[in-house]
Amino acid sequence: MLADKFKITISQSQISERRFEGSCWLAVCFFNFCFLIFNSPSPAQLVKAVDAVGMTVADMDRSIDFFNKVLSFDKISDVELHGSDYEKLQGLFGLRMRVVRMKLGTETIELTQYLAPEGRPIPPDWRSNDHAFQHIAIVVSDMDKAYQHLRSHKIRHASTGPQTIPATNKAAAGIRAFYFKDPDGHHLEIIYFPQGKGDPRWQQKNDRLFLGIDHTAIVVSSTANSLKYYRDLLGLKLAGESMNYGVEQEHLNNVAGARLHISGLRALSGPGIEFLEYLTPRDGRPAPRDTRANDIWHWQTTLTTDNALGAWHKHPSLSRSAATRNPKRETRNALLASPGVAEIKEKQLGFVRGFLARDPDGHGLQFVER
Repeated sequence: MLADKFKITISQSQISERRFEGSCWLAVCFFNFCFLIFNSPSPAQLVKAVDAVGMTVADMDRSIDFFNKVLSFDKISDVELHGSDYEKLQGLFGLRMRVVRMKLGTETIELTQYLAPEGRPIPPDWRSNDHAFQHIAIVVSDMDKAYQHLRSHKIRHASTGPQTIPATNKAAAGIRAFYFKDPDGHHLEIIYFPQGKGDPRWQQKNDRLFLGIDHTAIVVSSTANSLKYYRDLLGLKLAGESMNYGVEQEHLNNVAGARLHISGLRALSGPGIEFLEYLTPRDGRPAPRDTRANDIWHWQTTLTTDNALGAWHKHPSLSRSAATRNPKRETRNALLASPGVAEIKEKQLGFVRGFLARDPDGHGLQFVER
């Protein structure tokens, strides 16, 4: 659930930190001045929008049927692609892929089936605190009706059942959420925002049960490291943070003892990107080292940029600096999955150039220039 909806009480230590920050404003200004000089264009300009959230599927027709009939997404495009440009884009030789875009409200998902080469399925023992975890949060107008609708379609549970944020969390009291799975085993979330909570557009009166996508959530091993990537490098804005724990959180994630540091980030437009750092338990498994775009557990969030080449050249320096800070840290996922920036002549995917990268925890990001 988006962290900027879950404000928490500021502790005395946070107040002290803010006083310290105030006393050090000259140092901060100097640092920012140096950063602007030696890093052009600025991070705020690197990523303009979260365009779509994508996932790899095993059977496209089955997935289209699921997202349309169960969740009310409408298909808006359907193309089959192959060739060296797309091999370069996805970092996968010999590919032939079918790419379908579907829309709910103003948000878009992108489904990709690799006709060749086929990838690996999601392991059945993967859990919500494993670092490859990602989901989209679909806003509903009525949680009870939405849950019964999902049950009528015999969806697979990931949560025990719908959970309600208790009154002790004043900013989020009454927000309800439930995790479930699509036919391939991807985690999905439905979320309900009561009056006065969440984006005001989710409160608009209409007769739809499924309204749109509020955010995509990813498990991260370190909030600090992920902020260096998404905020400091890519330019997304930190919208809010919270600590989530308790029996409701445990049953939502279906992870005993779950205590999470949640951070919500946003670009200028599009759904949010939410970090889920499990403070406990700390036994979440890292994403597989050999993950490829055709593996069914692969997700890719599409980010628009004015300068794909500029975004590309930012990534190697990030990986080197991460390795310098901590040589023992696994940094191979904060690298580029594409061998270069692909030039897409036919613009069948809606952009002229792009590349696939992975964040410090291995989550896929497709940078595109229109």
